[in-house]
Amino acid sequence: MTLATPILHTDRLRLRPFTEADADRLFALHSSTRIMRYWDSAPWSDRARADRFIAICGQLEQDGTGARVAIDRASDGAFVGWCGLTGWDEGNRSASLGYVLDEPMWGHGYATEAAHAVLRWAFDTLDLNRVQAEADTRNAASGRVLEKLGFVREGTLREDCVVNGEVSDSWVFGLLRREWRPQEGAGRGEL
Repeated sequence: MTLATPILHTDRLRLRPFTEADADRLFALHSSTRIMRYWDSAPWSDRARADRFIAICGQLEQDGTGARVAIDRASDGAFVGWCGLTGWDEGNRSASLGYVLDEPMWGHGYATEAAHAVLRWAFDTLDLNRVQAEADTRNAASGRVLEKLGFVREGTLREDCVVNGEVSDSWVFGLLRREWRPQEGAGRGEL
């Protein structure tokens, strides 16, 4: 079963399927050691990784297991980053949320706005009951984004990641449908 990647709009953002034209911007994003500091894998060093990421986005859609969208700023089309759902389990009505934003876009509320639009789509269109997210315990900013969205910190995965020899813990967050509080004007979608 396929899962069509949506096009979503917020007051300031446009979320859309990835295209091959996004590869250079995606590589710049994922090759930054500062941006990827708290990610569960090392920064990319091979440009081909961006092409594979875009291909995997298409495969997620074809397999019906998730959707990742590129985020552009509506005012000028600037690439903000990406947000998505993976591990969609139709039977259990659950999925995992993830996002990465370019450093100049930090601190403007774009992560919260984009994730809110994806969550609205997830709960309204996919009829999810639960969305889970993880954040490195050192990444307080990501934890704040998730809490603003209504996620509850449910626990800590101790020493669950080792990236470049550095061991780290992750917080596990969960958001249930009955706890979801959609905001007006925060996202509308089309397929």
